[in-house]
Amino acid sequence: MPSAPRRGAPAYASGTLVEQITGRVRDVLAEHAGDLDTAQAVLVKAAIPDVMALMKSSRVGGRYEHSEFPPTAEILRKKSQKGADEIWEGRPKWRNTALVKAARNGERFEVTALDMNAAYLSALKCHLPIGQLREDTTGVHDPKKAGVHLITPADWHHPDLPNPLGNRMEPGELWVTESTLRLLLDCARKGLAETPVIHRSLVSGASEALLEKLRRALAETRKTALAEGDEVTVAYVKAMYSKFVSTIGESSANREIRRPDWMHIIRAKAFANLWMKAHKAHTAGLKVVEISGTDELHVVGDWQTVFPQGRDLNQVKQKDVYVLGGER
Repeated sequence: MPSAPRRGAPAYASGTLVEQITGRVRDVLAEHAGDLDTAQAVLVKAAIPDVMALMKSSRVGGRYEHSEFPPTAEILRKKSQKGADEIWEGRPKWRNTALVKAARNGERFEVTALDMNAAYLSALKCHLPIGQLREDTTGVHDPKKAGVHLITPADWHHPDLPNPLGNRMEPGELWVTESTLRLLLDCARKGLAETPVIHRSLVSGASEALLEKLRRALAETRKTALAEGDEVTVAYVKAMYSKFVSTIGESSANREIRRPDWMHIIRAKAFANLWMKAHKAHTAGLKVVEISGTDELHVVGDWQTVFPQGRDLNQVKQKDVYVLGGER
């Protein structure tokens, strides 16, 4: 039996977790006589219970016992069955208006559309609250806690960079997640904006490692499957992490956990990761043309000097190359 990781050491995925995923794929393929399409459909359909079982396995021996059904704060409750709650995730939808205007005036730009790989899988590495969220009115961010925060964000004065708050147009106070607040605080440390004002927080003690074993197991399995051309396992892994994120809130598709705070924090982390990619490109001298969703970044310039190309988590894919502007 492998020894337990020392206290404070990174929680790396064990071979047992990876074997749990690959063994499941082998069993389903055997049950369906190697029919790849049928096996993939079966695995994708079972992704929610399978990823929850994997999560439970990943938490065995963990330092923290997380709450699966803590009381849900009012701001995290949907106003109707198909409605939304009060949390702003910072989803980006931005175009560089100055560059677009220059293109309309005849300047020509060759733009590369880049696709970030497995954005929600990468976003599982984020600060998550462990227990029930409790009110904090100190107005001070405690890095050892996580949750949601009512803030007044600072103004953004960088027309060549997207606002890290996403495409929100309304001024004034808003509820944001831990991921967005940490990004805004990081921007303040970089001198890009003033520090946001925190009016009220709902937080719990936090850990960045709650989903780390799960994330690493999925990432390692995905990497091996890509190298071997095993698209069945790639699709299965994608279904597990994407459905995990989409159903851990108030979804009736997942009865094993209800953590809308986790769902919002993870989704916001994916948006924050995309913004950080845009900032990295900008800092390296590329022109940022557009960012949108969780994974789309359009740039002008030699992007391969900034980002490695490929399908791994630390790489990006070239989605398209197009020309903006030109002859009038």
